[in-house]
Order: sequence, then C-alpha cells, then structure tokens
Amino acid sequence: MADDSEWMKLPIEQKCEHKLWKARLNGYEEALKLFQRIEDEKSPEWSKYLGFIKKFVTDSNAVAQLKGLEAVLAYVENAHVAGRTTGEVVSGVVCKVFNQPKARAKELGLEICMMYIEIEKAEAVQEELLKGLDNKNPKIIVMCIETIRKALSEFGSKIVTLKPIVKVLPKLFESREKAVRDEAKLLAVEMYRWIRDALRPPLQNINSVQFKELEEEWVKLPPSAPKQTRFLRSQQDLKTKFEQAASSDGVDGDEDEEAPPQVDAYELLEAVEILSKLPKDFYEKIEAKKWQERKEALEALEVLVKNPKIEAGDFGDVVRTLKKVIGKDTNVMLVAAAAKCVVGLATGLRKKFGTYACLVVPTILEKFKEKKPNVVQALQEAIDAVFLTTTLQNVSEDVLAVMDNKNPSIKQQSSLFLARSFRHCTPSTLPKSLLKPFCAALLKQINDSAPEVRDAAFEALGTALKVVGEKAVNPFLADVDKLKLDRIKECAEKIELPGGKKVAGGAEKKDAKSATKTAPVAEAPPAKPAAPQKKAPVGKASGPPKKGKVAGGAGAKGKKAAVETKDVVETELSDEACEEKASAVLPASCMQLLDSSNWKERLASMEEFQKAVEQMEKSEMPCQALVRMLAKKPGWKETNFQVMQMKLHIVGLIAVKGNFSKTSALVVLECLVDKIGDVKCGIKSKEALTAIGEACSLPWTAEHVVSMAFAQKNPKNQAETLNWLANAMKEFGFSGINVKAFINNVKTALGATNPAVRTSAIALLGVMFLYMGAPLRMFFEDEKPALLTQIDAEFEKMQGQTPPAPFRGSIKKGGQDESEEAEEPDEEGGNDVMDLLPRSDIGEKITSDMVSKMSDKNWKIRKEGLDEVAAVINEAKFIQPNIGELPIALKARLGDSNKILLQQTLTILQQIATAMGPNIKQHVKNLGILIITVLGDSKSNVRAAALATLNAWVEQTGMKEWLEGEELSEELKKENPFLRQEVLGWLAEKLPTLRTVPPDLMLCVPHLYSCLEDRNGDVRKKAQEALPTFMMHLGYEKMFKATSKLKTASKDQVVSLLEKARTNMPAKPAAPVKAAASKPAGGVKSTPASAKLQPSPACDESEESVPDSKPDPKKAKSAGAAAKGKGVLGKKAPIKSNAKEEEDKSGPIFTHVPNGKEQRIKDEKGLKVLKWNFTTPRDEYIEQLKTQMSSCSAKWLQDELFHLDFQHHIKALTAMIEHLEDEKDATISCLDLVLKWFTLRFFDTNTSVLMKALEYLKMLFTMLSREDYHLNEYEASSFIPYLILKVGESKDVVRKDVRALLNMMCKVYPASKVFTFLMDGTKSKNSKQRAECLEELGCLIESYGMNVCQPTAAKALKEIAVHIGDRDNSVRNAALNTVVVVYNVCGDQVFKLIGNLSEKEMSMLEERIKRSAKKPAAAPVKQVEEKPQRSQGGNPNASLMRRPPSEEVPSKLNQSRSQNAHLEQSSPSIPREFQLDLDIIENDHTRVSEMPDLVQHKLDELLEPVLIPEPKIRAVSPHFDDMHNSIASTINFVISQVASGDINTSIQALAQIDEVLRQEDKAEAMSGHIDQFLIATFMQLRLIYSTHMADERLDKDDIVKLYSCIIGNMISLFQMEMLAREASMGVLKDLMHGLITLMLDSRVEDLEDGQQLIRSVNLLVVKVLEKSDQTNILSALLVLLQDSLLATASSPKFSELVMKCLWRMVRLLPESVNNINLDRILLDIHNFMKIFPKDKLKQLKSDIPLRTLKTLLHTLCRLTGPKILDHMTMIENKNESELETHLRRVVKHSLDQTSSKSDRETEKGANGMDEMASKSKVSDILAEIFKKIGSKENTKEGLTELYEYKQKYSDADIDPFLKNTSQFFQSYVERGLRMIELEREGKGRVQSSSSGISPQSADTFVPSSTTTAPSIPTNGEEVKPAVYLERLKILRQRHGLENNSKQQEERPLLTSLLSKPSAPSVASSTDMLHSKLSQLKESREHYHQELESNQSHMQSSMSTTSSATNLDDLKKRLERIKSNRK
Repeated sequence: MADDSEWMKLPIEQKCEHKLWKARLNGYEEALKLFQRIEDEKSPEWSKYLGFIKKFVTDSNAVAQLKGLEAVLAYVENAHVAGRTTGEVVSGVVCKVFNQPKARAKELGLEICMMYIEIEKAEAVQEELLKGLDNKNPKIIVMCIETIRKALSEFGSKIVTLKPIVKVLPKLFESREKAVRDEAKLLAVEMYRWIRDALRPPLQNINSVQFKELEEEWVKLPPSAPKQTRFLRSQQDLKTKFEQAASSDGVDGDEDEEAPPQVDAYELLEAVEILSKLPKDFYEKIEAKKWQERKEALEALEVLVKNPKIEAGDFGDVVRTLKKVIGKDTNVMLVAAAAKCVVGLATGLRKKFGTYACLVVPTILEKFKEKKPNVVQALQEAIDAVFLTTTLQNVSEDVLAVMDNKNPSIKQQSSLFLARSFRHCTPSTLPKSLLKPFCAALLKQINDSAPEVRDAAFEALGTALKVVGEKAVNPFLADVDKLKLDRIKECAEKIELPGGKKVAGGAEKKDAKSATKTAPVAEAPPAKPAAPQKKAPVGKASGPPKKGKVAGGAGAKGKKAAVETKDVVETELSDEACEEKASAVLPASCMQLLDSSNWKERLASMEEFQKAVEQMEKSEMPCQALVRMLAKKPGWKETNFQVMQMKLHIVGLIAVKGNFSKTSALVVLECLVDKIGDVKCGIKSKEALTAIGEACSLPWTAEHVVSMAFAQKNPKNQAETLNWLANAMKEFGFSGINVKAFINNVKTALGATNPAVRTSAIALLGVMFLYMGAPLRMFFEDEKPALLTQIDAEFEKMQGQTPPAPFRGSIKKGGQDESEEAEEPDEEGGNDVMDLLPRSDIGEKITSDMVSKMSDKNWKIRKEGLDEVAAVINEAKFIQPNIGELPIALKARLGDSNKILLQQTLTILQQIATAMGPNIKQHVKNLGILIITVLGDSKSNVRAAALATLNAWVEQTGMKEWLEGEELSEELKKENPFLRQEVLGWLAEKLPTLRTVPPDLMLCVPHLYSCLEDRNGDVRKKAQEALPTFMMHLGYEKMFKATSKLKTASKDQVVSLLEKARTNMPAKPAAPVKAAASKPAGGVKSTPASAKLQPSPACDESEESVPDSKPDPKKAKSAGAAAKGKGVLGKKAPIKSNAKEEEDKSGPIFTHVPNGKEQRIKDEKGLKVLKWNFTTPRDEYIEQLKTQMSSCSAKWLQDELFHLDFQHHIKALTAMIEHLEDEKDATISCLDLVLKWFTLRFFDTNTSVLMKALEYLKMLFTMLSREDYHLNEYEASSFIPYLILKVGESKDVVRKDVRALLNMMCKVYPASKVFTFLMDGTKSKNSKQRAECLEELGCLIESYGMNVCQPTAAKALKEIAVHIGDRDNSVRNAALNTVVVVYNVCGDQVFKLIGNLSEKEMSMLEERIKRSAKKPAAAPVKQVEEKPQRSQGGNPNASLMRRPPSEEVPSKLNQSRSQNAHLEQSSPSIPREFQLDLDIIENDHTRVSEMPDLVQHKLDELLEPVLIPEPKIRAVSPHFDDMHNSIASTINFVISQVASGDINTSIQALAQIDEVLRQEDKAEAMSGHIDQFLIATFMQLRLIYSTHMADERLDKDDIVKLYSCIIGNMISLFQMEMLAREASMGVLKDLMHGLITLMLDSRVEDLEDGQQLIRSVNLLVVKVLEKSDQTNILSALLVLLQDSLLATASSPKFSELVMKCLWRMVRLLPESVNNINLDRILLDIHNFMKIFPKDKLKQLKSDIPLRTLKTLLHTLCRLTGPKILDHMTMIENKNESELETHLRRVVKHSLDQTSSKSDRETEKGANGMDEMASKSKVSDILAEIFKKIGSKENTKEGLTELYEYKQKYSDADIDPFLKNTSQFFQSYVERGLRMIELEREGKGRVQSSSSGISPQSADTFVPSSTTTAPSIPTNGEEVKPAVYLERLKILRQRHGLENNSKQQEERPLLTSLLSKPSAPSVASSTDMLHSKLSQLKESREHYHQELESNQSHMQSSMSTTSSATNLDDLKKRLERIKSNRK
C-alpha cells in the first residue's frame, strides 16, 4: 500500500509512464476522463501527452493496454494536435494491438485508425496499414486488410486511395494463409463496389479459380453507386447535405444519379518501362531489306506495347520508325502491324503520346488509300487511338489538308474519322472556330460523286449537330437544301454518343422541366473543373452531389430548381381581390378614409395603415393588395406631402417586412421614380427603392428604375435616380449588376443638357470604376474629349480606393429565387466587364491569301502577311474567339528562323490575347504552349518578348489551363537551359499567387529535380527558387515521395534542398473574400466551396486578398456563372494592392501590444507553444514566429521578413533601422520576437543580410542600454546561444561585429549569465567559435573579476583549462590567455582552480605566464574579494554613469592583458620622488596656463604640411566600395582597420583618418564615431604592447612609426573641442588608463626616440584633460584612481600620475565649474569615499590620495558655496554619507570667514599679518614687505606676507610702491601673488597646516605638460614669443640656472616621471611627430634643468612634510628649501 500511496500522488502524465502497470492503468483511466472532460480542442493539456501517447497503445500489460486504447481514441477524437501522432500511434496499433487475442483491443485499434482518417490523416494511416501487410504475423495482415476495407466502405474511394491497394492485392491472393486470402477477397469485393470494372485488369493474373469466385461475388452487388457514410471533419457540410437530401428528396431522378462511378483502370496500373527492353538490333532490323526481319522487329515491339500502361520516355525515334513503315513499306501486313504498334503506344502512353500525334496523323490519313479491309481497320484503330491522346484542334490542320484529296477512300475515311472524333467532343472542345472549316469541307463532300464519301460526310455533320446542337451548326448549313438537311438531321438522331451523354442538341428539344434539370453542356465542363472530365456533367435538382465540393454553375442552378416551387411569380390581382385581402388585415376606418377628400383624414388613415403593417406577421401580409390600396385615389397623385411621405414610408416598410414580389414592386416603382426628385419626398422614395432592392435584388430593381427614369423627361428625377443607384451599389455590392441593361442610359445621361444629370452620371461611373476597373472606360471611348476628361478625373479620384464591404442583400431566403432566375442569363453570360464589350468577328478578314503569305518562303512576304494580321487586330480592338485559320499560320511562324518575324509573331499573339480577352483560353493548348517553347530561344530579346506574351495570355486565361495536361512537363523535360530557367522563373513567380493548382503539376516535379542538378548554374538557381512554390501546392510529403525514383546521390542532394525549401515555403494566398462579396447570392448559395467565401467580408481582408485574386478570376469563372464577377476585380487588383502597400508602409512597423510579451512567456512556460530551442530552424518554428509576429508587426513588414528572397529581408532591416528610434517602446514590447527572427537569419548564408542584421542589432542594443532596459531570461535564452554560434564565423568582419554585440550584451544582461552561455559555446565543434568564446571569457573575468565565473570559479576554470590541450592552436592560445588573465587577477591560486593538468599543458601555461611579464598579486585573496565590490558598486545609482567597466570598451583579451601586465611591471614605489613631483605640480600651477610657449619660436615649422603615408583605400579591402557606400559606413570600416593586427593596414587607416581630422570642413564627419575611434586606437596600443613589442621579428622602427601615427592622430583629434567632448566617460577612463600605462612602460624608453614619444604622450594627456567633456574626464579620473587603489597589483606610480591629472583638473575648475554636472561628480566622490572611508585612506602608505580628494572638494565648495549641498540628488541615503558631513563642515567654515577664502592652514600666516598690521604706519609695513621681496633670500616670504596683507586689507593701495619699479618687477609681484592664491585654493582645506602642499608644489607637472603644449596651438589664441622669453628669464633667475651639473644628474629620473602622465589613443603621420619631437628636444633641456632644481627642493620639502601647525615649522621648511637652492 505504501507503494500505491506513492504513485497515487503523482500527476496523470507520470502515472501513464510509471513502471507499475496498476499505476499506468490508473493513469490511463484518469487520462480518459480528462480527455472527455476537456472541451477546448486547442487546450494546452493536449500537448503534454504528445510525446508518450504511443506508449498508451503499446503497453505491455493487456489490461492497461485496453484502457490506454480507450484513452487514445478519446484523445484523437478531441485533440487538435492529435494529427502529429498519426504515424507512431497507428504503427503501434498495427504491431502491438492487431496481434492481440482480445477482440475488444482489435476493435479499439481499428476505431483509432478510423478516427485518424476522420481527422484528415488518411494518407498516413493507409501508409502504416500497407506496411502492416508485409508483417510476418498473419493476424496482423488480416486486421490491416479488414481496417482498409472498413475505411473504404465508410469513407469511400476519394478518401482512401485505391492505387497502392490495387498494387498489393494480387500478392494477398497468393498468401498461404486462408484467412488472409478470404479477407483479400472481401476487400476486392468492396473495391469493386467503388470502381467497378476498373478493378478487372489489375487482377487478371491472379488464380483463375479465385478470379471466378470474385466475379460471382461482383455480380451479386447492387448496381447503384455506393455512398460515403462517414465523413472527414472538413466534410461536415457535405454530411449535412447528404442527410437533408436523404430526408427531403424523392425518388425523382435518383436512378440516373446512382449510376456507378466511372473510374479509369489506367490510373490504377503501374507504368512499365519498355524503351530499354527493345531489342538492340530493332532499328537495324526495321530498316532491313527482308520483310521477315522487319516483321520480327515489329512483333517484338508489339509485344512490348501491349502493356496497358507505358512509362513515358523519348519515343520520338520509335514513332518516326513506325511512321516510315506505315507510309512507305510496300508490305501491307507490316503496315497493319505498325498501325497496331501505334495503337499500343497511344493507348499505353495516353496524353504523353500527344507530342508525337502530329508526326503520324498525316501519314495515316494518306495511307487510307489502301483498299484492304484489315489494313484500313488497323489504320482506323491507330488514328482513333492517337486522337484520344491529343485534341481535335491539334489535328484539324492535318485533317483539313486531306479533305480535298482526289482519292475517295481518303476523303471517306477522313470524314468517318471526324464523325468518330466528334463523338468524343463537347461544345467547348468543338467551338465554332473549328466547326466552320470542318463544315465547309464536309459540305463539299456531301455533293461528292462517290456515295461512300457523301455518306461519311452526312454522318460527320450529323454527329456535329448532335454534339453542339442545331443553333451552333445551322449558320454553316444555311445554303444546304432541305433534302440534305433532313438527311443530316436523320443521321444526328441515329447517333448515340459514348456514355449516353446528354447534350445541348437534345436539351433544346426537352421541356422546361428537363431544361432546369440539366445544365447546358456548353457550361458543363468549366462548371466542374475539379471533377474528372470523363464524367457526364450532371447538375441534378435532386440527389446528393458526389463530390465534397461542388463548384459553380450547374450545382447552383440545380439548387435553384429545387427551391423554385416555394415562391412562384405572384399573379396580378384584381382591384376587388386586393380590396378584399386588404380589408381583412387593415382597420375599417383606415379603409374608409383612404380616399377621403380631407388630407388630415387621409393622414390619419395612413398612420393607422402604418401601425397595422408594423404589427402584421410576414406570412399574413398581402403585399400586392396593400400597395394597390396605397395607389387608391388620389393614390400617387397625392398633393399633400405629409401623406405622400407616409405612403412612401409604408411601401418601404411592406418591402422589408413582407414577402415582397416583383409583381408588387412593379405596382409602385414608377411612382417611386416619379417622386425621387421631389425635395420633400425624395429621401423616402430612395429608402423605399432600397428596401425593394433588398426584397427583389438590386440588379432587377436597378434595371427597371433606370429605364423608367430615362423614359421620363424630368432631369431632376434622372439625376437623383443615378445618385441612388451609385449609393445602392456601394451598399449592395456589384453582384449580378447587368451593366448592359443601363449602360446606354448612362451614355444618354452623359449627353444630357442638364449639368446635374451629367454630374450624377459621372459619379455613378466613378462607383462602377471601383468594381470594374479601367476597362469601364472602353464603353466611353467615343465620347467628347471634354467629357472624357471629366470621366478620367473621376476615375483618378477613385484610383487605389477599395470598394466598401456590402451590407445589404447578402442573405436571402426563398423570396430571392425569382431574382436569381432573372439574373441567370447574365450569370451565364458572365459579368466580366470584358464580356460586355462589343466584339468583332475577324474570321472573315483572315483570308486564305493572308494565311498563304504568312507561310511563304520569302521572309519579306511572310512579314507582309504578319503586318496585315496586326492591322486587322488593331482595327477591330476587341475580337471574337473565331479567328479562322490564323492559329495554324501563327503556329508555323513561332518556329520561324527569322528572329524579327518571330518577335513580330509574339507581338501579334500578345495583341490577340488583349483583344480576345478570356476567350483566348481555348487557344492555349494549340498555340499558347508553343509560346513556352520559344522561351528556349538563344537570344535574350526573343525570350523577353516570349515571356511578355506568355504573361499577357496568362492575365486573360489564368494559370489552370497552362498547368493542366502534360504539355508543360514535356517542355521542362527538354534539356534546353534557356527554356528551363525561363519556365522555372515564370512558375516561381506565378505559383505563389494561386490558391489551387491542377494535379498535373506533379508531372513537372521529376523534371524540376533534374533541373536542380543541371549543369547550368542559372537553371539550378531557378529550380531552387521554384522549389518552395511547388511545395506550397503539392506538399512536402508528395514531393519527398517523388524523390524515391532518384539515384541515391541525387536523392540526398534533392532531399536537403527540399528541407531547406520547406522552411522558406510561402503561405497559400487566402481565399479572395472580395470575390465572394461581389458574387450573386444565388450563384453561391448551394455550393459549400463558395459558402465559405460568403460571410460578411471585411473591407481590409478583401483588399489584402486582391493581389492573389488576379489569376483566379478566370479559374473561378469556369467554376460557375456566379463567380464571374470576380474577373473585374482581378484586373484592377494590382493598382489597389500597390496603393495599399504604399499606404501601409507609411504607418508604424511595430505595434505595442499590452502584456503581449508576458503572455508569450506564459505560453512557452505552459508548453502551449514550442520552446525556441533548435539546432536548425524547422518550419513549425518559423510558422509559430510568423503567427506571433502578425499581431504586433505591420503586414507588409511581416511579408518582407518571411519572404523567400533575401533582398526582401534587407528591405525589412532597412525599414527597422529607420524606425528604431521612433518606435522604441513598440520595439521593446516585441523584442523577444525581433530577436527570434534574427536567430533565423544567423542560419542564412547570405552575408549581406547578416551584416545588415548585425548593424541593426548593434543599434538595437545601444538603444536598449540607453533606455536602461535589461533582457529577461526568455529573451536572452532564445537569442544569445544563436549569436554565439556566429562568433565562430569564418569572415572576420562578422566575427568582429558579433564580439562587439557580446560586449554590448553586458550592458543589458548580467555578465555572469553571459558567461554561462559562453561556456556552452566552448563545447562547439567549430574551433573558431571555441577560441572566440574563450577569449570573451577572459575579458569577462578581467573586467568583472572572479565572481563572474559560473557556477563556481573552480568548475569554470577546470572546463577552460581542458582546452589547453585542444588540437587547434588558436583554441590552445585562447585557453592559455584566459588562464593567464585569471592568474593576473588571483595569482598562484589559479593553479588550485584549474585542477590537474598534464605535464606538457602545465609547462605551456607556465611559459605563457612567464611571457606575460607579470608578477602575481601580493594579496590575491584580497583582490578576489575587492574586485566584485568595485564592479557591482555600493550605490545602485552608480549604474547611471557606468555599469561594468567594459561597457564602453569592446573587451579584447590582449589589450586587457597588456594593461594589467604593465601595472604590475612598474616595480618599486618612490615616495620621495612622488611627493616632490606633486609639490612641483602644485607650485607651478600659474605657469601651466600662462607659460606654454617656451619654444614657440622653434615650432613654426611644425605647422607646415606633413608628409603622411599616401592613403591606399583600395589596399584596405578589395570590396571597400561595395561594402561601404556611405560616409558613415566608410568611417566605420576605416576605424575597424585601425585595430588591425597588421601594422601597415593600421597605419594606412590612421593616415586616412588623419586626412579627415586635419581638414576642418571634413572633420565633422567623425562626429558620432569618436568613442568607436578611441576604442579602436587603444585596442591597437594594447596589441602593440602585448604582441608587437614582444615580437623580436618585427622592426622596432615600424612600431615607433605606428606609435607616432597613433599619438599624432589623437593630438589632432583633441585639438577639436567639439569632437573631443563626444568621448564618453567609460572610454576616457580606459584611454587615460592606457596612456598612463604606456608612459610607465620601460620598453618604450629603450626605443630610439622613446623619450620623445613619451613626451608627446604627455602633451596628449594635457589635451585630453583640457578639451574633453569636463564632467566625463573628472568622473573617469576618479574612477580610475579608485580602481588603481583597489588593485593591489597596481603600481604606486600609476596612482600618482592619476592624481597629477586630477590636480590639473582642479586648476581648471574655476573656468569649467559652470559646465560640470556636479551631481554626477559628487556621486563618484561618494562612491569613492564609500569604498575608501577616511580611516581607510589614512591607512594607505601615502596620504596624497586623501589630500587630493580634500583639495577637490574644497575647491568645489569655494567655487559653488553652500549650493553644493543641493547637488547630492543622485546619492541615496545622503544623510549617512561621509561626503555630506565633510561638505557641511567645509561650507560652515567658509561662511564663518567674512571675506577670506583662506584655509585653516593659512590661519597662522594671517595672525602674523595681524601683528604686522598693528604697526602704526601702513607704509612702513608695506615698505618692509617690498624690501623682503627685493632681497634674493626672502623674496618668497615677502610675497606671502604681501598676499596675506592684501587679503586682510583688501582696500590697501600698493601702487605707490610699484610705481617706481621696473615692468619686470611689477609683473613678477603680480605673478607671485596669483601663484600663492591658486596654491591656497588647491590645498583642499586640510585640517592641519603641515598637511598642505608646499608653495612650490605646482612646479613639476605643469611645465612638463606645457612644454609641449605650444607645439600645436589649439585655442586659436596668438601669444607673442617675447612674453615666454621673459618668463624663461624669470625661471632662470629663480632657480639658478648656473648649477647645471647638479641638475643634469637628476634629469633621467625627472624625465621618467614627468614625461609619463598620459597614454595612447589615435595617431596622425609619423613624419609629423618626428619633426615635432626633434625640434622640442633641445628647447626642453633648459626647462628640465630648472624643473630638476625645483625637484630637489620638493624632495626635501615632501620628505619633511608633517603635521606642523605653526609658523615656525613653515619657516624652517622654507629655510631648508633656500639652503638646497644654494
């Protein structure tokens, strides 16, 4: 029980798979209940069982299996997804159920199979059952046969395909098991019920006893046709119809209907290949001189052709041989034998023999001269068999040619052949165009002298008369005397047509009943295109139809006839009868007052009348009586408008509420028309007319109303009638409108003198134009030009508009039957506007002379004949189908060797198509197919003309006629590459527009497969394009089966192409809803096919279907008269669709669907949709995505996105790029779908699409990052894995973009999760992908620390380390580099993390670590702990400024490694020098901004043009122009080359960028690319550091040259403030990091010109600091300082140089503070102080960082005052922030000072000044101070005292003391005071005076940076060299320049410190920098000397700096400085 309790708790699905049978049994029972309970067939519950439903069936436990079978049956019956399980479940039933002993199990198994068939899976079920017949277990075989039999019995032969069963049936009769044989016998009997004698030939070879038994059983079968008793789900309407027919219809006509269906045995047979079986010496023997040898050959052939079905092949040689024997052999026996062979071939090949018919027919006809009966009989059989393979049209030329032969036997046999041929014809296949020449020839023969010739001619004419009817033949028999005419009719009566067909001739003699019962034969064939042509066309009034879908005319009319008796035409009643009927339903008072003389009484009477009508039941309302009462005196001459309005209203009411007949309508129509123009009553009149239109149909009403209006002379009425009609057309639609009926009236209106009538007529034409299109204008070609202009203007207004959806008259009951009857003639005539046009009969104009000219040997005469034909057609404009002998003549010209005449012939054929319209259809087979042959011409202009002609024909005929039959497949069979590629291209264009195609299209598939392997590339390409279009109609399964006949190698290739095509298969066009809207209701009423089209079409849907409906109108027209209205719409379709398309494209491309994404996520979690997870995208994924996108994307965009052609994808991507910024929210709302679509593109091979896709994705992720959007798991998991696939792409340009995308991904998705996807990517088989993924992993670890490793660092590292042993070198290197990165982060701990490596791998790793020139961090554990703290940050708001450090920079392992490597390499810390350096920086600040031109006089040459390497754009990439055709893309491409691993490539790219940057007008082009450029540049610098510098093979001069280019380029860039400000914070941070790292690189100093290089970098840093966006650079420096202090591996020098830069920024603050985003800076300081609180900063070895921070804050407070506290908005919990406390303290102190800005450190100095101020005379004090300033020893002290004095006594006047001094002294004092002021501001308000920086602390960094600053003037300021020369003198005096020897000893140290405060970025030319640096060398020497003297002071100064708080300490310090100077 414990076990039971365990499984009892499990969900149903787990129970069903449990190992205990009881659990499974219980699971099946619960599943059964669940399946019966679920009402929604699309419930997600069904999908849960898809995977294991087969196990229900194959359960090993019999009891459980039984219950499982019941559950499966319920599942199949109710689940919409059950169809997917057909194969596996039925296979399980066959193998595991049919062999069970339990009858119940077998019964359930059989029922499951039947249920699968019911849900439309008959093919799959049948396939599994037929496989079961090969099983060794006879029980299974018996059950399979029984199942097939039952399926056939219930579903019929249309659902169960008999051909494969017939094939295996003989084998079953040979079985050893009696049970199998007996079951096979029952199956054969059942099959015989359905196909009758067609089953006999296939079973001829079974045992004769068995066959005899079968025949006995067959005889017992009833003669009536079997009926389908069970129906498919799609046939439920048919089932209803069968049930209704069974219950309502009588026996009338049923007997005829029940005739057994005719099934062709030929279709059930297997074709036999005979060509290979021909004797090898056949052709030799047939030519032998001995007749016996010839006879042997013919006998051998005769044996082969006796096969009833022959496989198609090239029988040309065989037929030509037989033709030769028949025509020329003297032995008549052999002639007869050859004729028999022809019979066998024609019978076995059928339509496939049609191409050879023209070869043998003339010969056989000529051979009829033979007298011997056996020969004549053989020839008759031969020509009859040949005729059945072709058409009469095709042989007509040959027959007519022998009709005038002198030999009477030939004439007789030709006529008899015609007579026999006519019997197989129908009125459509025997048109007047054919009858006319035949009748003319036969009429000659009835006067022939030979009686046998006359008799044969009479028989032929009689047969023609019988087939097409007297009406068609009589015009040709006008001159025949009565005696002969009677003879012809007598012959006609004797003729019996095959199958006892009813024909038109007979129909004419039938009574009305039979006329309604049988549709005219003329309409029959097109009326049932889907039915087999061989059946007699029947359109009975009763009896169930035999097809599931009955199309068009005959069926519709049959239904009408059935219901017609319900509402006969109402007879006209007498006045008395009307009065009697009216009085029975109207109040007596109402009747009395109707004709009262008082209008008020008449009004009261009308009110009562109205109430009575409103209350009447429909069945009780005597409509005619009521309307006649309204006409009672005064009737319609009522003078009171109120009464008249009531009358008109009542008429409308009666029409709406009652059974209003046309008789009733005729009573009131005239008066309504009379009142339509009345001002007061017109509206009511129109309403009444509309109501009558609904009751009696608009076409009938419109015809009568218009004719009545124009019978009057009232222009107002005429105008208003036309207005009403225009409006009515919009409301009712154009269905059934008989244009002919009122077109003349419209013409009359157009010519009216009253302008209102003309205007109304033109408006009506505008409405008609909506439905009829451009052809409408043809009716008015003859109107005056002015009028035509107005009509054209109206048409132009309507152009592109869509007809509104009709909302009236669409649903009719019995009352409409009369109107249907009235419409029928028009329907039969067709409502296509082309059918309404007046057409000329040009048959007479095509004279024999013209035809003979066209066949003349002289090409000029042939041209003359063609010109005459063209003239005849042009003159006629619109022609009738009868064109005489023209087709035969043109046919010959299509093979003309003169290409000009061939093209002219094509032009004429094009004209004929336009002129003849849809009737050209009948010439398709004999003339149209030859146009396709011309497509094989070698000349392209001829092929183009042929294609244009072909399209012109197709426009008129539709595609059906072209695809039917074998002609098209025969054309494709020809191995002509031009023909094949043109035909396939044409089919690829046309097939997607069709909704259905004839099954004959399947014949083209084998030739399509051969084209896929054609030698010609264009043919293969076209075949691949056509493949999906074939598949959309034929289905994948059929096409896959067709591959079975291919060779193995071919099959594999074709199957792979099929799979690819399957994913690109276009959807079938939707049913043309608009066509349904415009069909007459009666025409579609009875057909289920059209019923689907009927319900209320929406306007937009119909519009979308318009493009697809273009070929359909012609096909639909053949489906019945009712459908003919579509043709009009079809022609106008393209205009409308284009307009709509343009209209649609203007709107948004994505729509925001609220909660759409959430619902999709829910659906995927709930398994309602497929999870986006595949190795290659299957079509179900594509379909699912297409469906999902349909709700949130514009239709046109979706069409482009899912188009087969990649060009459309590019268009879609272009549109998406354009709309991205405008539709951010909508794009984000469907981001999951957009990303999924891009994953599909990753599987494409087209690079153009891929590059465009990556371009869009980069923009998309940039936008997402900007919007601070984060991907959810659903989006990431369906996109990132597929993106990672492309990182292994072979093309560099793709890989680079993918890498960029992966880096951007970290902005919108956690890096740790990206890490997991990359780890999966390392398992790929693609070595490039593995290597790239490993590289990216290294970058992630470097940027985010070890915390990024998932699931743990140890596991991740072990997996990475595995790749060190990879076979591929690039993978090994990537793995080693990644491990080295980890080593740099966590030191020796890496060896624990990676686990055990082989000795070889470990040695590789150790060598790589050694080569990386890095020492492990001193405290690796600390690094591991602190790194994540930095990357994640304590403050959530920090992410606004920077998310991870790698956000702005594409991570590249080499660059990161080089950066980190160098930080560790700079070994010893030098605190003394460092302090000295800082002091110099502090002290010399004034001169930073004022003394930049020390060497200005040396620098003029630098501004001259520089020799830059000549840009070699072509050398960059051979595809440069193709790939980059815009400025932006060109710049992107060149920038990408900057980071190239090839030095020359990089230099060339830099040279090009330098050219742009040096020209101001071009430099703007770089805007928007600055970050990208800077990133590429420092990537290159890192590459130089890590690779080039370590590569001893490279020339170091090349490296210097590259460095010089880079730095020069960067200097050029940072001269332009506009561009420099575009650099983002993250990029600037990395730039500064890189520049400082470069300056600390000892290897650079060792290079020749290395010192100059580093000085140039120093200059560059100054430019970066000055010209960049001050907020970004300040923020970047703060973050860089924070990072450098955090990284234990970082060199102290690195931090020192960062702080120097910060101090530089502090000095720039007074000018830039107003442009700085203080909130952001304070946030960065807050983050810094959070990681480094004050206590932690004090613990550092140096206190400089603390002082730097305080200086920065103090300066900010001084410049902004208390307002600074308002800029802490971005800091959360600012009250807890240490920053706020510090700021408040500083602000408070500032406020306490009244006018002084001095720090606490200067308080003592101020006190000293107070003491001096206490002296009695101010002048004495100042004199003392100036005395000190004048002395060499005390000058600094004096300046300090003067400064303090001026601070305390701001009004003190020192001018008198300066007046008498030199200009030099005055400027010296001013500079000294300014220097002290700036020094005080920069001290940072440190707590104690000793912590301040000595007054000289600005003396170092500034000069070094400004030394090079003047080399390139940036601000455009002109500074005179004299000023700087004077300053140089001052410096020399101050620093004692004569002590050179001392200072030069220290120069190298200073150089290494000073010239390294920056780092690399981009470059200009080498020569430029070399020239600059060489000029700078000498002039810098002097300056370094003075700086070094300063440095020595600073060393001692900094070494003694302490927390001294009194003046004495300060004085001591100054004394030491003085002594050092000496």
